Amino acid sequence: MIIEHICLVLIAFIFGVTFFLVEYYGQKIPNLPTIPVSIVGGISVTYFFLVLLPEISENLPEYPFHFKLFEYLFVLIGFSFIHVTEKFILQRVESKTQHSVRKLMQMEDDVEKVEDKIENYLNEELTQNHMDEQILKNLTNTIKELHEKRISIEDEIIVKKQKIHDHMNEEFEKFKFSTNFLYHFIIGLILLNLIIVNLVYAILFYFFAFFRAVISTEMDPQKYQIFTDLDIELDYQEPKINKLLLASATLMGMIFDLGFDLIYPINLEILYILFSFISGVILYTIVREIIPQKEKGNPLFFLLSVIGFTITIFIINIFVSLI
Repeated sequence: MIIEHICLVLIAFIFGVTFFLVEYYGQKIPNLPTIPVSIVGGISVTYFFLVLLPEISENLPEYPFHFKLFEYLFVLIGFSFIHVTEKFILQRVESKTQHSVRKLMQMEDDVEKVEDKIENYLNEELTQNHMDEQILKNLTNTIKELHEKRISIEDEIIVKKQKIHDHMNEEFEKFKFSTNFLYHFIIGLILLNLIIVNLVYAILFYFFAFFRAVISTEMDPQKYQIFTDLDIELDYQEPKINKLLLASATLMGMIFDLGFDLIYPINLEILYILFSFISGVILYTIVREIIPQKEKGNPLFFLLSVIGFTITIFIINIFVSLI
């Protein structure tokens, strides 16, 4: 029994090491084969509905507040937590500056429209030779003043956009680091316990989390589009120490859980509450980052991955039931 337990822990730590290698060295390996994001999206959706939700439903020891209605309450909390936190940062950071930039952009648009109208009127009058010299001079000066004002507004917009960009870079870096670290830490904690409780579900959980890690490393970490109406794109670069901590977070979660279990073994209820919470985070990740948006992605790859992974889960369940 002790030897079996040690073997399972070793498997968990091998999984943890693969996370470290992918997270830390993934982008440093040239010509590394990439997995089409549509395939990972299909696997992720299938895994969420055919593995995660049934696993929570079957193994959650007790419904929150003793109501079946709240069976997936902590999934909802996990999804809402990550969504609200991100939106709070995006909307609150430099909110006054954001409002100011939008107001300036509207002013710039208005000035440009007036400028165009005067130019059109001036061209029309000049064509028909109906305008005297003084009016022509006044209109020319007005156009010049409007042009200078528009240039001034554009310069002010550039300065304010840069201010928003710099502040958002700083705040978003903190947000991404803290949420990603928490995500990977809990992944490590859950994975270690899940391997001991149910090896098959643990392996499926590992593959999903691993594919998600691979996709994250394939995405350009320097580009993140925000405030599309303001045309601002974040270009933050993860500091080396943060990258090292994120890559180690899964292993840290496993080590923490292993040490904690020696003092006070985690019970199934807490495990599946954490499992439910991280499932909500996973759902948000699937919707927000993994499934290709709008016209992007390959529908055939997505469909084939859904069918293929569904068949894989079906075969695994038949195999397990026969053992």
